[in-house]
Amino acid sequence: MNAASNFMKIISVNVSSGKTVRWKGRAVETGIFKEPVTGTIAIAKLNIEGDRQSDLRVHGGANKAIYSYDIEDYLWWNRALGYELKPGAFGENLTTEGMPDREISIGDTFKVGTAVLQAVQPRLPCYKLGLKFNDEQMPERFMSAERWGIYYRVLEEGSVAAGDEVELISRDPNHVRIADLPRLLGGEFIDEDLILRAVAVEAMPPEWKNKVIRLAKYAGITK
Repeated sequence: MNAASNFMKIISVNVSSGKTVRWKGRAVETGIFKEPVTGTIAIAKLNIEGDRQSDLRVHGGANKAIYSYDIEDYLWWNRALGYELKPGAFGENLTTEGMPDREISIGDTFKVGTAVLQAVQPRLPCYKLGLKFNDEQMPERFMSAERWGIYYRVLEEGSVAAGDEVELISRDPNHVRIADLPRLLGGEFIDEDLILRAVAVEAMPPEWKNKVIRLAKYAGITK
């Protein structure tokens, strides 16, 4: 499905100033406990106003500046878990409508409020997702669900508010969906066409691009 045909909007803007919680007998600093905020919120190059990224070794940076999770995936989790989750439950900055990772490609750019964001990679969960749900199996369940959410690079700073519509600015010509990457690199089958398209995606972060290139060499795939 082409994202340009979808109605896309921001359901909720979520932030956390960070907190310390106990997990398996030790104190853990985390920003995953995000809550919805009202009003217009500034988006900077590396983060969103009022939000804190606790462990910058694995969170934050230009290629993980903003994280989104779609309401379509919330509805799936509500059924799977048997209770209703609130926006921010997955630690996302933006809860979206019409923007699941299965329909957005790496390199697609969007006007979100007055900011311009570029989709660049999926989210691979760490143990803090288990901490958030008080379920140490949650990271594994998240991986199995293949509903990754999307990390964005901020191309132009601006601001955003709940209810803002999202405008598609451009689609990457290679059409490698966010959800394609984990399947490509963790799958049992070699998809030559997808590998060639993935190698060509200029917006892909180096850590992912290097893995794709290694896979292409392993499979003997060249243009």
